[in-house]
Amino acid sequence: MKPFGILLLSALPLTAQVYTPPAQQSPSSPPPSNSSSGNQQEESKSPYGEEIPLLDPGAETITVGGVTIPLGNSRLMKARFEKYLNEPAESSAEAIQYRADIDEILRLVSPHNLASLTGKRGGGPSLAEAFQLLPRAATYPGDARLSSTLAESVYTAMLAKQDSKNLRLINEKMEDEKKRLANTADHMSRNERATSVNSERVTDQNGITKREKIGTGAQSLRYAEHVRRLAEIEVIKKSNIARTETALLQSKAQYQVAMMQWFVQRRFQHVLMASRFYNQIWRDGDNTIRIEDNSDVSKLFTESLGTTPTVTTLDSLASEAIRDSDKAISAFEYLLDQGELHNASQRLMEAFAIGEFLGPVATLPREKKRKVQGYVTELNLLYDAMTARDYTAAQKLVASLKSMAKDFPSAKADGAIAGYTLASDLAIEDAKANLLAKNNDQAAEAIKEAASLWPTNPKLQEFKSMVGSTSELVASRNNFDRLLDEKNYREIAKRAEEGEFILAVRGDAERTAALTQIRDSLRQIEIAISKASEFSRVGADYSAYEQLARIREEFPDDPKLGREIELLAPRVADFTRALNQAEKLRNRNEPQLASSLAYYLEAQAIFPDSELAQENVDRILDEILPGGY
Repeated sequence: MKPFGILLLSALPLTAQVYTPPAQQSPSSPPPSNSSSGNQQEESKSPYGEEIPLLDPGAETITVGGVTIPLGNSRLMKARFEKYLNEPAESSAEAIQYRADIDEILRLVSPHNLASLTGKRGGGPSLAEAFQLLPRAATYPGDARLSSTLAESVYTAMLAKQDSKNLRLINEKMEDEKKRLANTADHMSRNERATSVNSERVTDQNGITKREKIGTGAQSLRYAEHVRRLAEIEVIKKSNIARTETALLQSKAQYQVAMMQWFVQRRFQHVLMASRFYNQIWRDGDNTIRIEDNSDVSKLFTESLGTTPTVTTLDSLASEAIRDSDKAISAFEYLLDQGELHNASQRLMEAFAIGEFLGPVATLPREKKRKVQGYVTELNLLYDAMTARDYTAAQKLVASLKSMAKDFPSAKADGAIAGYTLASDLAIEDAKANLLAKNNDQAAEAIKEAASLWPTNPKLQEFKSMVGSTSELVASRNNFDRLLDEKNYREIAKRAEEGEFILAVRGDAERTAALTQIRDSLRQIEIAISKASEFSRVGADYSAYEQLARIREEFPDDPKLGREIELLAPRVADFTRALNQAEKLRNRNEPQLASSLAYYLEAQAIFPDSELAQENVDRILDEILPGGY
C-alpha cells in the first residue's frame, strides 16, 4: 500500500471543513433590469379604453354638411341618450297632430305650394295660413314653444316691414308737399312786381335797377317760410329713410339670431320654417346672415365652410341634417334585423345626435331601443373598466358583449387586456425577484409599475402576503448567513431539521448547496462517531480512536468530533504520543526519518492493527529505500 500523509489532531494542518464555500467570482455588472423602473421609461400615454372603438354617447360634436356643431356637455348628452333609449315612442294623437302641423307649415311656405288649407290650388306660398298654424304647434310639449317664438319673430318682422312702408308713404306725401311749396315759391318770385306806390328802387347783383314792391316776391315772409319748409322736408325725408333702413336691418338681425340658435340646437324643422318665412317677408334678395366677427357662431361656419353663411345655407344644411337622420334610422333598423347590434347602436347614436327632435327618431318603438340599451350599458361599463384598468371586469364584459353582438370589434380590447395584464404579471415577478435579492428599491419600483398597469391584479395580493413575511424571510437568511460565517454547522443542521431555514434557501442555489453539503458532511461524521462508539463498547479503544482520527482529517472543524477524540485520548495516550512524536521528527527542517520510523514502529507495537502506523511506516521506508525494499 502506498503511504498517505496523515493529519493528526492539533499537530497537523487543517485542510478540510464540514462546509467549503464556493470560489468567489469577480463581481460583474448586474444585467439591465426589466422595465420595472418606471423612471427609465417614458410614461405610457395609452388611455386604457380610448384605444377601443367604443360607441361613446358622450361625443361632444356632430358634423352636418361639413359644419361641426357642438352638442354641449358630454355628461348631459350621455344622460339624454340613455333616457331616450328608455322612453316610449312619441305616437300619441297630440304628437301625430304636431308633426302634421309642422309638415303643413313647411308645405304652405314652400315656393312649390300647390294647395292651401282652404282647398284652393295654386297661388304659391301662403304666409298667412302657415302663420295661423304656429300657435297650435306651440302647444305640443315637445315643441318647447319654439313655434311660438317663430310666430313672434315673424310678427315683429312684419311690423318692422309695415313701419318701413308707412315711412315710405310719409316720404311720398312730403315729396308732394315739397313740390307744391317749390311751385308756389317760384310763382311768387316770378310774378309779384313792385309799383310806384309802396315801392323802392332796388339794384340787383348785375347792376340793373328796378322797382320792387316791399313785402312781395322773394322779399316776402311767405316766400321765406316756403324756403324754410322745403329744407325741413328734406331733413325729415332723409331721417325717415335712415329709420327705414335701420328698422329693416334690426328686424333681420333679430330674426337671424333666432335662426342661428335653432340651428345650433339642432331644431332643423324650425330652421326650415324660419328660412321660408324669411323669404316671404323680405323679398329684396338680401339673405346674408349678419354675424359678429370672431364670435363662436362665426367661427362655427367660417372654419368649416370658409365663408359667412346665408339663409339659403341654413336651409340647405337643415335639409341635409334631416336626410342624414332619416338614413341613419333606416340603417339602424336594417342592422338590428341582421343581429349586428354594435353597428346598429352607432347608427342610432348618430341619428339621435343629429335629429334628436325629428320624427323618425322620436317615433322609434321602445322595443327596438331597448335592444340597444343593454348593449350600450355594457359598452359604457367596458369603457369605464378599461379607463380604470380593471381588466378582470373588462374580460367578463368583453365576453358578454361578444355574445350580445356578433359584430362587436373585440380585437383591440382583447389586445389591450392581454398586453397590460401580462406586463403587470411580469412586473410582479420582477418585484418578487428583487425582494428576494434584497433589492428593495428595485422591488418597490417594479411593484409600483405593476399596480399602475393593473391596479386590481390578484397577484398584487400575493405579493402583499409575501411582503408581510419578508421580515421572517430576512431574519431567517440573516441567521443562516451568521451561523455559516461562525462555522456553526451543527446549529444550521439542527435548525434546518426544525424547518427554520426553508424560506432562507428557497430559490437560492448557493444557500441550498451549502445546506446540502453541511448535511452530507455531518452525516459522515455521525457514522464515524457511531462506529467509534461501537469499538469503544467492545474495548477496542485504539480502533475507535483511529476511526475518529481518519474522519477528523476530512472535517477538522467539527466540535462534536473534537470532543469525542478528547474523551478517548486518555485511554490511548501511549499510542497517540508515539504517533505525535513520529510526526514531529518527520516534519523538522532536517527530517529525522530513522527516529520517526522508530516511533511509528513503537505505535504499531502498541496497536498492531493500526492502519495509520502501517501507512506511515510504509511511506518512510519508501523515502529511505526508493524503488522498494
